[in-house]
Amino acid sequence: MNKPLDPITRASVCPHDCPSTCALEVDVLGPDRIGRVRGAADNPYTDGVICAKVARYAERVHHPDRLLKPMRRIGAKGDGRFEPISWNAALDEVAEAFLKAEQRLGAQSVWPYHYAGTMGQVQRDSIHRLRHVKGYSRQFDTICTNPAWTGYIAGTGALRGSDPREMAVSDCIVIWGTNAVATQVNVMTHAVKARKQRGTKIVAVDVYRNETIRQADIGLVLRPGTDGALACAVMHVLFRDGHADRAYLDEYTDCPAELEAHLATRTPEWASAITGLSVEEIEAFATLVGETPATYFRLGYGFTRARNGTTAMHAVASIPAVTGAWRHKGGGAFHSNSGIYDFDKSMIEGTDVLDPTTRRLDQSRIGAVLTGEPDALLGGPDVAAMLIQNTNPASVCPDQEKVRAGFGREDLFVCVHEQFMTETALMADIVLPATTFLEHDDVYKGGGHQYIMLGPKLVEAPGEARENLFVLNELMKRLGVDHSGNAMTAREHIDWMLKASGYGDLETLERDRWLDIQPPFEDAHFLNGFGHADGKYHFKPDWLKTPANNDGGMGPYATMPDLPDHWSVLEEADEDHPFRLVTAPARSFLNSSFTETPSSRKKEGRPEVMVHPQDAARLGLADGDLVSMGNHRGEVRLHLRIFEGVQRGVVISEGIWANRTFVDGKGINTLTGADPVAPYGGAALHDNKVWLREG
Repeated sequence: MNKPLDPITRASVCPHDCPSTCALEVDVLGPDRIGRVRGAADNPYTDGVICAKVARYAERVHHPDRLLKPMRRIGAKGDGRFEPISWNAALDEVAEAFLKAEQRLGAQSVWPYHYAGTMGQVQRDSIHRLRHVKGYSRQFDTICTNPAWTGYIAGTGALRGSDPREMAVSDCIVIWGTNAVATQVNVMTHAVKARKQRGTKIVAVDVYRNETIRQADIGLVLRPGTDGALACAVMHVLFRDGHADRAYLDEYTDCPAELEAHLATRTPEWASAITGLSVEEIEAFATLVGETPATYFRLGYGFTRARNGTTAMHAVASIPAVTGAWRHKGGGAFHSNSGIYDFDKSMIEGTDVLDPTTRRLDQSRIGAVLTGEPDALLGGPDVAAMLIQNTNPASVCPDQEKVRAGFGREDLFVCVHEQFMTETALMADIVLPATTFLEHDDVYKGGGHQYIMLGPKLVEAPGEARENLFVLNELMKRLGVDHSGNAMTAREHIDWMLKASGYGDLETLERDRWLDIQPPFEDAHFLNGFGHADGKYHFKPDWLKTPANNDGGMGPYATMPDLPDHWSVLEEADEDHPFRLVTAPARSFLNSSFTETPSSRKKEGRPEVMVHPQDAARLGLADGDLVSMGNHRGEVRLHLRIFEGVQRGVVISEGIWANRTFVDGKGINTLTGADPVAPYGGAALHDNKVWLREG
């Protein structure tokens, strides 16, 4: 019997779409096998803690269902009939299909489509080099960050904030609109450590009693889409009770007197009627914030995925500007540090050959794009061919009936580069096997912290799996185009980018594992001025001049409020649709990547909808019943779970489960809308009216 190999511990980085971007320690058991995955104890942010789903990553890497060979579809789209072919044959077919689409409809009929299955700068973003050198349609990334980032930047003028490590010296930490235990475990780790070491109070604001609410000292469960009302009532109390820092307001904000007058009618009683919170809860929360100068607002993404999400973020981010919490270490606000990284990615992305007049198709509206809606196509040709990397739109995108119809077109050629036969891969003509993050080199930045981090290749990939960079470079050869970046390995790209950006070189990063680029305290806390030209925090933003990613005004931007407020543009419940549905992430999934992991599926059980016991009783439904849930977009069938930790009229479905796990094969995004959130687009995934019945 062979003696087991002693593991060699190697450094890596979690590549998934989570702000924590954890530094990892991976046990390498052999040239193609890993063992345990742990958080790096010597990284001050990761602090030795990672989520359970990544700790189980060996299950995904060594899963028997990994794609191992290129495959060609031989049956109808979606029925799962494929035959293996060689890499050369597969890439030849993809290139030929792209060239045919160009000849028939022009270059913009080809749409390379990607997102955040890996957050690596090289493997994720080299797809742009292909689109730019060929003049293919660009992609307007809207499904995740747009409402949140726009709302935050509208006030601060820049996408940065108080050092996340300052939670250790905060006196109060407010975790608003993110279930940190499930989606950003390090936030909760640092908050709980601060509570143990210095008695820090933890407040969690969310729409259901999730694990973060349960672990908080104060948990506020409000109605979906009413965060702006709560924020305004808090600021009302701060002004009313003398907790507003008037000297700070006069020096650092644009119109404090106008804001105070505006908030005079935004009382706790007014907010109680909107949010469903009691007046006493609102008063107590506001008093805690007012009496605790070093209050740290950790602002998530979840509460911005509503049709008023941008204004909600702006309203909540305005609270520390009223109290002057920015003055204090352990105070202020943080949403993302994505704005501090100044990477020169021109070699990776081929921005030197970018034509800015090329259309940018809205990622969230892929259903409307693929079904040929003229406004979604921006006046250009139909999409005739696609390359899809790092995302699973047939499961995760809103308005799924249109998405399914679009992918079902026989005249649409699709190549999917994936690790598993996802539901998007099942709709493809060619499927290519992809590497995991442990099987290729890349470099990462942490949105939730301040580190540039190296993730080197640790093991060989199984079968014939190849990295994204290989696929893109080989396609460009066959398409007859060239760029200086095409001849570079991933390591060479990393080295070039680091040097061009002034962040050292690959050798140094490989030695040190990460680079801390946190701005100085005065810059992070905006004590040298906020990011707007006047150096002020803007309570009164010019929405269409907010310096965030955009394609111009979208959605009902003309009616956005001038000052922080509750903006009533939600998809409100009505007589035919008496419930508001939130599609929150499950603890063991985060995104569709982890639905392939057996232990994650076992822990989550099955697709369910959580319903208040009184609502269930009114409908004559019991725990475990099979129910139908629907709206004008479609209908899904799943099981009911009685749940007291939600307000009446609100239902929660945690996921994201694969469509095939639902009774009728239609997933939860059948019910979500793709209409753009004002002012710059985005998907309101947590803002849906639905009906519910036995079935």
